[in-house]
Amino acid sequence: MNFFKTLLASCLGSLIAFIVLCVVGFFILIGMIASISDSNQQVIVKDQSILHLKLDGPITENEAEDPFEDLPIPGAVSSTGLLPLKRAISHAKNDPKIKGIYLELNTLMGGYGVARELRQAVLDFKESGKWVVAYSEYYGESAYYVASVADKVYLNPEGELEFNGLSAEVSFFKKLFDKLDIKPQIFRVGDFKSAVEPFMLDHLSAENKLQLTEMIADMHQTMIGDMAASRNLETNRLKEIADKMLVVNTKSAVQHGLVDSLMYFDQVQAEIRNRLGLSGNAKINLVKYNKYKRSFTTTGTSKNEIAVIVADGDILPGKAHEGIIGSDTFAEELRKARTNDRVKAIVIRVNSPGGSALASDVMWREIKLATEAKPVIASMSDYAASGGYYLAMACDTIVAQPTTITGSIGVFSVLFDMSTFLDNKLGITFEEVKTGEIGELITVTRPLTAVEKNIWQKKTDEIYESFTSKAADGRSMAVEELRKVASGRVWTGTQAKARGLVDVLGNFEDAVTIAARAARVGDDYKLKYYPVPKNFFQAWLGGIEESARVRMMKRELGTHYDTYQYLKKLKNYQGSQARMPFELVIE
Repeated sequence: MNFFKTLLASCLGSLIAFIVLCVVGFFILIGMIASISDSNQQVIVKDQSILHLKLDGPITENEAEDPFEDLPIPGAVSSTGLLPLKRAISHAKNDPKIKGIYLELNTLMGGYGVARELRQAVLDFKESGKWVVAYSEYYGESAYYVASVADKVYLNPEGELEFNGLSAEVSFFKKLFDKLDIKPQIFRVGDFKSAVEPFMLDHLSAENKLQLTEMIADMHQTMIGDMAASRNLETNRLKEIADKMLVVNTKSAVQHGLVDSLMYFDQVQAEIRNRLGLSGNAKINLVKYNKYKRSFTTTGTSKNEIAVIVADGDILPGKAHEGIIGSDTFAEELRKARTNDRVKAIVIRVNSPGGSALASDVMWREIKLATEAKPVIASMSDYAASGGYYLAMACDTIVAQPTTITGSIGVFSVLFDMSTFLDNKLGITFEEVKTGEIGELITVTRPLTAVEKNIWQKKTDEIYESFTSKAADGRSMAVEELRKVASGRVWTGTQAKARGLVDVLGNFEDAVTIAARAARVGDDYKLKYYPVPKNFFQAWLGGIEESARVRMMKRELGTHYDTYQYLKKLKNYQGSQARMPFELVIE
């Protein structure tokens, strides 16, 4: 009898739990439907509003519409698309209901190309006569670079401001491989092709140190010039402040002119009320970016279209997904744009450190075909290096930011001999049989033979020959001249322009203007962006799955999780690559 009582109680408990979950799920579903409904409604901006830009998440090139971004949904990752963000700032410039911008920045999760594009957008906003106020408890180097364009820069009295110049850091893994008995087998062309150095050295080579030193010095010079103009300071004086790190606390930040005043949050709010003519504790109409972008539409009525094809991430064969430029997806979008009569010009927006040499060449071919049908303009973001430059070099005109990292025209091939690791650490051995003298050319279970190594080096040399020949053709240069600035060396946009690798120093809007002019459409055009970002439900469900998997792996691997992540990346390095140094951190 006790058994049946227990069984009945258990069943009843399960039933109650099921009903509760269903009820909770129902209300969550209702909330989601209501949220979607709200997100589809146009936001009405009140008079005397301030555009609030709090950029505390990753900044990507484009973004998918997220109807739940205001809800605390597990697995959801909030990112901001640079291009739609700039469209919002541009619209706010001429919106009579927007009186100013309130910038709230800490650490900007984007490179210095992105930072400069954002900074220029805010600077353009100021040309309307409207004001910009920046406030933070902590300004990182790139965040301050953007904030310095504001009319007033405020800092929390107990906060911090990092202003000591740029540094570049590269991670090296040779000693890790030595401990694991993993032997990288490397083939490269170019003294500066340093993407493989982390596998073979435990320090920077002389060539790599030279290129990185000159690159960050040039980037910093551009930033110093921009900030000096905005803060009304002498360039040399500002450089001295950074070089000697004269700003060591908040008071010295004010003393040296980097910050206007030290204020707490409530004091900044009072300052904004004063600008708006509000008294006491009157409410400030702050409208966040994710709301403001739904207050207007950018869909034009023109029959002329300029297609913007976004290439953001590592280059790999196959379909595109977040952080990956899939050659199949990219090529398909290009073919559609090339054959669509409504598309009068194409802008290729590149933010990539490179990747697969084959995938880069597949996309290069489609870009080349597109240039035979209509104008194609390249717009470079943070990176357009190696495989990223491979895409740009086929375009009619290349536009880069001075702080863009580009070039890296070189090739490497790498295969990892893991046979000793598998034998000694895991007790797994392999034996191969073959019909000829040459075995499997892409393998981790044995070292390559001398003949196979020779084959790989020849393959790598041939890809470099093709890369440089196509680059020279695209840039209308002799191959010998092109190779003087190749060898895998990375350049800033400014350095690249001086060497003929870039045509124009400018931003995305400059690239669009050049495209419209080349297509002879004047101002009669509309922009459309491809590929269309993944819809929210696909991204959300994928995010939940990924989040659960990551939590499980971290729990199982503990402190070894970072090592696992690095080794996981190595699968993308098998074979021939057109890629710049990865794990390069510029701060």
